[in-house]
Amino acid sequence: MCGLLALLTARGDAPEFTDAVGRSLQCMYHRGPDAAGTWNDGDAVFGFNRLAIIDIEHSHQPLRWGPADNPERYALTFNGEIYNYVELREELQAAGYAFNTEGDGEPIVVGYHHWGANVVEHLRGMFAFVIWDTETRTMFAARDQFGIKPLFYATTDKGTVFASEKKSILEMADELGLGLGLDRRAIEHYVDLQYVPEPESLHEEIRRVESGCTVTIKPGGKVHSDRYFEPHFDSQPVPKGKEQDLYDRIARALEGSVEKHMRADVTVGSFLSGGIDSTAIAALAKRHNPNLLTFTTGFEREGYSEVDVAAESAEAIGVEHIVKIVSPEEYADAIPKIMWYLDDPVADPSLVPLFFVAQEARKHVKVVLSGEGADELFGGYTIYKEPLSLAPFEKLPSALNKGLNRLSRVLPDGMKGKSLLERGTTPMEDRYYGNARSFNFDQLQRVLPWAKREWDHREVTAPIYAASTDMDPVARMQNLDLFTWMRGDILVKADKMNMANSLELRVPFLDKEVFEVAQTIPFDQKIANGTTKYALRKAMEQIVPPHVLHRKKLGFPVPMRHWLAGDELFGWAQDTIRESLTDDIFAKDQVLEMLKEHRDGVSDHSRRLWTVLAFMVWHGIFVEHRIDPQIEHKDYPVEL
Repeated sequence: MCGLLALLTARGDAPEFTDAVGRSLQCMYHRGPDAAGTWNDGDAVFGFNRLAIIDIEHSHQPLRWGPADNPERYALTFNGEIYNYVELREELQAAGYAFNTEGDGEPIVVGYHHWGANVVEHLRGMFAFVIWDTETRTMFAARDQFGIKPLFYATTDKGTVFASEKKSILEMADELGLGLGLDRRAIEHYVDLQYVPEPESLHEEIRRVESGCTVTIKPGGKVHSDRYFEPHFDSQPVPKGKEQDLYDRIARALEGSVEKHMRADVTVGSFLSGGIDSTAIAALAKRHNPNLLTFTTGFEREGYSEVDVAAESAEAIGVEHIVKIVSPEEYADAIPKIMWYLDDPVADPSLVPLFFVAQEARKHVKVVLSGEGADELFGGYTIYKEPLSLAPFEKLPSALNKGLNRLSRVLPDGMKGKSLLERGTTPMEDRYYGNARSFNFDQLQRVLPWAKREWDHREVTAPIYAASTDMDPVARMQNLDLFTWMRGDILVKADKMNMANSLELRVPFLDKEVFEVAQTIPFDQKIANGTTKYALRKAMEQIVPPHVLHRKKLGFPVPMRHWLAGDELFGWAQDTIRESLTDDIFAKDQVLEMLKEHRDGVSDHSRRLWTVLAFMVWHGIFVEHRIDPQIEHKDYPVEL
């Protein structure tokens, strides 16, 4: 788990950029405080910050490897973990290749020499990496199947740069001649969805390599992208009486994944909330580490904490448990720092307590496991039950359906049945765009007067829906969330908040072998008996304590609604809006009016307000340079 930077120059002047690369690494010190280094030849320069987890004494990067006739043909810089690296090394050694380290990075570059671009099909793990071939003068880069690890890039007439964090590219803007204009389309997508969807970033000239994609580029050329992983939920009916076979397959796959994710030369802990996902991971991890430490966080406000449930779970599975309580003051003070770490804003209030629990965990361990991805793979969001409740509408004649839809739109807001009628007569492609449903278009135009309908969420979701027409309704929603909410929100906050604290987060649910089982689960094994993730719950009956097994999903409860209406955050929010130099983006008078309506109880605008406030803080840091995020930049020697 580290921070990488790779620059392919267009004019063969890589040595001239070495100092700039070394300086830009400082922005990612938090991703790899254990070691740093740069390497260059005529066309390429690599930089790397290392968080040493496996083969600590060796496996330094940028890593050089090559066959016997050209032993330094390739250079690799790699962020992530390959959990089947032992098996890959054995397979490649049997094919006649020699290794110089015991780490998990070298099998990538040896595999690239052996399989070419298809090496990604052999990797089980989370990764973003760049390989430079000094012989063919070709740069090859890739991201893991689900997008667990980030990879930004930008191209100018001076070259193309890849980096784990956007801020390192921004740091090199002058040397690269990189424009720093904001992308209006990406801004609208952010406000609409609460995150910036891939491959966009809020800066026009900086993009992201998408999850499950590889890219190739030659000096002076353009980035060519190929998708190697297209998730598909191919639901398969379970014969009556054979349900337990499915549950056993799920349990075996997850246990095997956790076992692989425990591979490390440092101590591995686990996050633990009040839900089934993290509890299942912690319980399985305990089998491989009897002294497992678990961590959770909560708030001072009663009713907004899963601390008690997590403590009960920790006692039931027999692990030592550590709790971090976050106060409103800590929350507000950390926001600028967190927006700096994020690179682009994510309007999810739960990322703040995640930052604090990661900070606490880093005092004790260097790696933690967590339960991200279970909801998307196994059907865990409450909204996934909606196709059942709306099924009767599918039987209505088309003309009647359209008429009822028109009627629903003229009914008064808040009228009983209005929402059900409107959603039931609206096609899924128009009504569901992931878990980020804060603004309708009228509300969006209230705060973004320049918003365009052709730039709304459908621009992001339409291609994903078009590829899922053969899936059942829940599978279509899961597939959408895999490409939107999960990689735009869930995995961004997981990576950035943990790496901000030099803590490696591993997510055993997001494993290729777990997905191979999850993608086959039929509709009636995801949503059944009034609950979600039914098959997963059945698979975990002998692993997860009973008080958690059928507990209703709560997400991560943050008292944002109360704080923005009360003394805790109202004043801070008001000052943030007034001081922000975003008058050309937001209708600030309307945002202030929404804040007043929220305080007065007219309407709950908490998520909408938080979306705008997060952007304003981000803008104050990266555009206005008015807000100091109070980051302690560490200086360290860079070995050339």
